[in-house]
Amino acid sequence: MSTSIKAKVSARPASFISTLYADVNAMRILRFAFGVTVACALAYGINWPLAFLMPVFTALLLAMPLPKPSVKASLNNMMSTLQAFALGLAFSLFFLQYPIAYLITLALVLFHLYYYLNRGGSFWFTLMSMIAILVLPMIANSNEGLAIGFSAGFVYSSWLTIAMLWLAHFVFPDPSFTQFPVKPKYTNRYSKVAAQLALKSTLVTFPIAAVFITFGLSDYLLVMIFSAIFILKPDLTQGKEAGRNSLLSTLLGGVFAWFFYWLIVAVPQFYFYLLLLLATTLFFGRHIFSGTNMSKYYSSGFIALLVIINSAMAADSNFNAILAQRIFLISGAIIYIVCALKVLERFFFTTK
Repeated sequence: MSTSIKAKVSARPASFISTLYADVNAMRILRFAFGVTVACALAYGINWPLAFLMPVFTALLLAMPLPKPSVKASLNNMMSTLQAFALGLAFSLFFLQYPIAYLITLALVLFHLYYYLNRGGSFWFTLMSMIAILVLPMIANSNEGLAIGFSAGFVYSSWLTIAMLWLAHFVFPDPSFTQFPVKPKYTNRYSKVAAQLALKSTLVTFPIAAVFITFGLSDYLLVMIFSAIFILKPDLTQGKEAGRNSLLSTLLGGVFAWFFYWLIVAVPQFYFYLLLLLATTLFFGRHIFSGTNMSKYYSSGFIALLVIINSAMAADSNFNAILAQRIFLISGAIIYIVCALKVLERFFFTTK
């Protein structure tokens, strides 16, 4: 073989790699598959409390067309998570023993969180705070120590997620020419529109949160959580669309989860689970970053797949019952927000 031929053969792999690293979608797909697979390997290999949250958060963030988080942004997100669960623990350990004061404070905090988000505030802080103030009191009703342990596991998993994002972006970086969506700026000035939207969201979320937490309806916790999230944009059309998208995504994720579950039951080996997960993330990643109308369903559908598989892997679990229950709870949340918004828009927020 001549020297020129050898040079051409050796140049092909280098050329392929350089072309691959210059492809924005290829980098995002590979980063998504790599990050989620490694996150699951660590989470289920070490298995600390609430370890399954790290793959869920990793998949949620890597499915977005976002740049590598800066050191400042990473530290801000870490502190936001800590502050959110400190707020949730304050509710659980101090206010919960005074029911009237607790309900008044809950309404005020919900309003300020929605108001903060509608003025361009951090979605991550708002989401973490919503989960903390709604979930921790339900846990603290039965065991205060369990609420503290839940908070520690949640914060630990979210911090490890940030480390996983850095690792995934280091291995599969974005090309230098990549265009990212512009983040809206946060404004400290009073906004009447943001206040009205926050009030509407609070009037929908507060009644169901007050009833569920007061009576300890932990079996239907997801209805409360989904209602609070679906109503982030308190528009009847957008609320229905968010609920419908979540339901369709759950059905999509449930179909793939069914095949995934029975394959790991047939071959109950950890390495096979990781290989199957890698293939699944590559498939979902390709559709998530395809830019089609179905992309949003695949993004949420993969989160549903992870959650359903994690629940199904518990002892004495029933896969079909878990999937049916999740669909039922999401449907309940959709029905509630649609009815609540119709009442509010009919009697309180009528347009002239």
